Amino acid sequence: MFNSIQSAKMENVDENRVKLWLFKYRNLEITLREIMSVVGHYHGLQVLQDTYVFNDGTPMELVQLNGTIPVRFKGAVYNIPVCIWLMDTHPNNAPICYVKPTSDMSIKVSMYVDQNGKIYLPYLHEWKPNTSDLLGLIQVMIVTFGEQPPVFAKPANKEAPYPVNSFGSSPYMPYPGSTYPQSSYSGYPGYPPVNTQSAGPYPSYPSQYSGYPSSCGYSGPTNSVSSPERTGTIKDEHIRVSLQSAIEDKLMRRMKELFQQNQAELDTLRRTQEELKQGKAKLDVILNKLEKEQNDLDKNITLLKDKEEELDKAIERISNEEPIDVDDAVTTTAPLYKQLLNAFAEEAALEDAIYYMGEALRCGVIDLDVFLRQVRSLSRKQFMLRALMQKCRQKAGLTV
Repeated sequence: MFNSIQSAKMENVDENRVKLWLFKYRNLEITLREIMSVVGHYHGLQVLQDTYVFNDGTPMELVQLNGTIPVRFKGAVYNIPVCIWLMDTHPNNAPICYVKPTSDMSIKVSMYVDQNGKIYLPYLHEWKPNTSDLLGLIQVMIVTFGEQPPVFAKPANKEAPYPVNSFGSSPYMPYPGSTYPQSSYSGYPGYPPVNTQSAGPYPSYPSQYSGYPSSCGYSGPTNSVSSPERTGTIKDEHIRVSLQSAIEDKLMRRMKELFQQNQAELDTLRRTQEELKQGKAKLDVILNKLEKEQNDLDKNITLLKDKEEELDKAIERISNEEPIDVDDAVTTTAPLYKQLLNAFAEEAALEDAIYYMGEALRCGVIDLDVFLRQVRSLSRKQFMLRALMQKCRQKAGLTV
């Protein structure tokens, strides 16, 4: 999966080189800013570039944060090796994270880490581009791994100082979560604590096992892990008490995890219920509005159909009747109205006559003297007719 690693030293990160690696990233400035913030807070992480091969076999040149993060567990600080791959769409998509144990470590499979070391966290599952970032991701890792370490130390490649118990496992290095006496079993959860010294002539892991595998391109610290001091013999009663305590702790942690998981699911269901109630109220309003509009539309359709039927009947009746003389059809109910109608018709005729007199002058049909004389006469008549119409309207009580 990993080939031809190029690294930028943590002590003095070459920002220009990191920019060159991020050249094909869609959000270069945001990604660079997050990377520089992380390496500024956590000096155990390096900025690397490598080829990541996806499950479908597609290779891609990606930038990664590779190294260790400090995790506090039972009062001691341990360096946990991690590898964080940044997608070229970062921060729109969540990073791909792995735990990278050294040769003297083994992965502790849990709900947060699988057998391949891939990390699964709610923070990654609920990654949001506007609120999630690399610094927050690492802080969540530190808190989560402080409660449930992702790695534990392998037994030393020597003869076990105590017999193998009935479960077939050596008590040399306890599995994370066991409660063997602190004075007899140290080095838990399996990675050297920061700034600690081993007491007594305890054997250390071979030097060739100190560091990352070559695939991660990181050489870790070479601190030694102390082995239990041979002060006595473990009896069956001690083993039984230790196993009971370990099982009790494991059950308590499991119950706590299940309670937190169920509580989170319950909160999600409650939020979903509230959203559904709000959506139902909005849908009820929309449905009521649609029903009202449907009723109005039905009424308008019925009214239009009635009007259409009336229009068809009127057209049929008119088509069967004899032609009507317009002059005979227009009749007045009183002499005053008839006088008003005649004055209006005559005034309209004078208006047309004046217009055509102007057209005749423009075309050269009549002289200017003839035009002025006729227009003066017609205008006088038009003025008198308009005055008559105004007086008739006043007598009839119509608007002037």
